[in-house]
Parts: sequence; structure tokens; C-alpha cells
Amino acid sequence: MTRIDRRKFLAASAAAVAAASFGLPKAFAQDSVDFAGETIEWWIPFSEGGGSDVWARFMAPYLAKHLPGQPNVIVRNVPGGGSITGTNEFVARARPDGLSLLGTSGSTQFPFLLGDTRVRYDYAKLIPVLVSPTGGVAYLPASLGVADASELSKIGDQELVYASQGATSLDLVPLLAFRLLGLNVRHVFGMTGRGDGRLAFERGEATIDYQTSSAYLTNVEPLVEAGTAVPIFSWGVLDTEGNVQRDPTFPDLPHFVEALEMATGAIPDSVEFDAYMAFFGSGFAAQKPAMLPEGTPENIVAAYRQAFADAAADPDLQAAKGEILGEYEQAVGDGVQTLYEVATTIDPEAREWVREFLMSEYQVQL
Repeated sequence: MTRIDRRKFLAASAAAVAAASFGLPKAFAQDSVDFAGETIEWWIPFSEGGGSDVWARFMAPYLAKHLPGQPNVIVRNVPGGGSITGTNEFVARARPDGLSLLGTSGSTQFPFLLGDTRVRYDYAKLIPVLVSPTGGVAYLPASLGVADASELSKIGDQELVYASQGATSLDLVPLLAFRLLGLNVRHVFGMTGRGDGRLAFERGEATIDYQTSSAYLTNVEPLVEAGTAVPIFSWGVLDTEGNVQRDPTFPDLPHFVEALEMATGAIPDSVEFDAYMAFFGSGFAAQKPAMLPEGTPENIVAAYRQAFADAAADPDLQAAKGEILGEYEQAVGDGVQTLYEVATTIDPEAREWVREFLMSEYQVQL
């Protein structure tokens, strides 16, 4: 299985030194942390009502409950520029005093990984305290006669149609995946969401599709049960060592790397596969990280990591998580670092390959 090499963060200053350097409140200059009476702003660089906003608003009360002093945690929406604007603003303005937290998503990580010139943030300088994964399932019409990934060679020469939101959106992951599988897929851009893609599939306008886990369970499983759609693979998840594992929501389905081996006979050692793994990690396996600003003292970081670990284990959260978090294990505590690096790291050669590929095949200018 693929492993993601670990990279060390710059060590944070000792709490007392950081307090002197950044003028932190006195309570944060001690070994213990107390947020009593404070208000913490959780910055979300998206509009209200989107997936990241819903995620943060779901998690916020549990974070408040488990942080020392039980502060008020509010979500601050700073949309614009496809989430680049708010993230740039956070990096420029947020102080490392524990009162500002940033939550991003794969659509924020992708521009960073691609080297978009608008990006002013560096994930290596932010400090992760939570990473939330998500999943999805790719499927075909039953009429194609493909029972599983080992039979994809049956349709290797047939043109398939995928209804896409754009070459640099989260649909970059299936774009790279279908290419690795050797499928002949025409990507039709302009969809406003994956729901549009599913409807195009149901109308017969699209002949290959994927849906996120909750949407698949709600809208596609009935098609499978009716015999009109066939699931081929899930994207899978990553364990705390960065190894690809089966999606816990779909344990009987092969994950993509298994499907790739079933279809082609091998897992390639190539820059193209490295690129896929980087964007899969960022778009799904480690889609939503929560981070503190560069320079945040170690005691505050430790308090946040413990609070998110306690929140993830909270019986009330477990009972209420439903479609917000699904069955996916939240990366907290010592498990946060590797998945965070998966979401925010790409080999320079793989980055250059993707940039050239997108420019030559889809005229994307970054």
C-alpha cells in the first residue's frame, strides 16, 4: 500500500516565550490553558449552508464543550475566490492566541497543491488539530455489462461520459482515476454539484458517475437495488500510517487502488499515480482539516487536540453524527499529523505533471 512520507513541522516556541513574543493573554502564557469567558472564531472560507459550514457548525458545540473553560465557539464565514480569499485573510490576520481557528476543504487544498498564483497560504505553516475524511462510490450503468473492476477491459474502447464540475474541482480525483484505469471518458464540465451529475446519469446523458457516501446511500443504492446501476469501487480511506484501506461505510467494495489492480494487474509506480494519491488524499481521505495559526504555543495546540479527541468520542456526537460525519474515523490527537500531510503535500514532479496535463488536455491556466 502507498505510504505518505512524514514531514516535520517547525517546532512551536515554548509557551512563555510565545506569550512574550505575541502578547498573548496571561492565562495562555502558563502551562495550563483556560478559555473561560472567551469567544473563539472558527473561520470557514465558504458561504453558509455548504458542506464545510455544516461540518464546522456541527463540531463547534462539541469543541466548546471540551476546551478548557468551555468558551463560546462561533463560525465566521469568509467566502470568495473559491475559498482562497478567506484562507488568505486568515493567514494574514489571525493571531496565534488560540482564539482563531481555520477550517478548509479539498477545494481549498487543491489550489495550493496545484500552485495557484492566488494562494498566499502555506499549509506547512499551519498547525492541524482535526482532520475529517469523507468517501464516495463510483458506479456504471448495468446495461454496460460490467460486474466489477476486473471486467472494465470490456468497455476500454467505449466512450463514457462524466458530468463534471470542472477540471480543478474535486472532480479532478475521478478524472485522474478514470485515466489510470484506462477508461475512455469524456468529461463534460459545468455541473453545479454532484447531484447534477447523478441526474445526468439517471437520464442516460452520463454513463459513469460517483457520489459522496451519503448521496450514494440515499440516491444511488435504490438504482443498484433496481438493477440499473452497478457499484465498481469506493475511493477508500487512509489509516493513521497513510495506507489505503476499504471505506468502512462500504466494506464489501474494493477501494480504488484495489480496483486499479483488478483492472490492470498492477499498481503503477508512476508520477501519474503519485498525483492521484495526492489529490485523493486531499479531496476525500483528509478532506476537511481544522488548523491553528503559525506560532501558536504548544500548550494551546495540545488543548485543542485533546478537545477534538474528546469531542470525537463524545456519546452525544456519536449519536448525532449521522450524515455529517458518517462512519469515518476523525483524525485527532497523534493521528492528525499524517493525514494532514496527505491533504496538503504533493511531490513537485507530480504537481508539474498535473499542471501540464490540465493545460494540454483541458486548457487550464493556473
